Amino acid sequence: MLTFALTIVRHGETQYNRDKLLQGQGIDTPLSDTGHQQAAAAGRYLKDLHFTNVFVSNLQRAIQTAEIILGNNVHSSATEMILDPLLRERGFGVAEGRPKEHLKNMANAAGQACRDYTPPGGETLEQVKTRFKKFLKSLFQRMLEEHGSALSSAPSEADQSVIAGLADDGAQNVPIHALMVSHGAFIRVSVRHLVEDLQCCLPAGLKMNQVFSPCPNTGISRFIFTIHREESVPRAKRIQGVFINRKDHLEEVKNSD
Repeated sequence: MLTFALTIVRHGETQYNRDKLLQGQGIDTPLSDTGHQQAAAAGRYLKDLHFTNVFVSNLQRAIQTAEIILGNNVHSSATEMILDPLLRERGFGVAEGRPKEHLKNMANAAGQACRDYTPPGGETLEQVKTRFKKFLKSLFQRMLEEHGSALSSAPSEADQSVIAGLADDGAQNVPIHALMVSHGAFIRVSVRHLVEDLQCCLPAGLKMNQVFSPCPNTGISRFIFTIHREESVPRAKRIQGVFINRKDHLEEVKNSD
């Protein structure tokens, strides 16, 4: 068995985020000034963690965020970034570039909840989930290939239950640690899959509306995976959620406004 941590970060703010416009995949915007500050704050928050692997959406707002995080990191500034189109934002079809309110109106007209509605040319939630499942499969395979010689036992449940509000929560005794930088809608679907479909364990007292809430720009989540090969296929034996959508680091950005 191999145990590793996965820290998930949403990209920093873009002008489209500020203006409440949908970006999706077709509109590839850079970070705003605030987005740069948010990414730098996330980098300082995570600076003492050692990321052995880094996986990033190949859209520039995610790439810029990952570059800034790694640039602030004490141990991982030279870690190779793997740009993966599987980590791209949900495609919103004809709604891309338009106000989010426009998407709500389209959903209302179709008699659907906005979160579940798929605009013409867009991706369904199931298609986004399929992308994340493909990423997980390739992630498990890569982690076993690269770190399989360092096979480790899973941390005890006592270790995993201690959440002190620190940047290294859950990862103190887990030397293999991957960073994933992606997008809001994609992360929301990913977390739901981990919790609902893969039966991820969650910290006591964590409410479901918090688990499934939208991730803020540079919001941080962490999961501990214990994986093994089953009939030559890598599978998760246990998944522990440590925290979801943490934004402690953003206080310094608010205070500087």
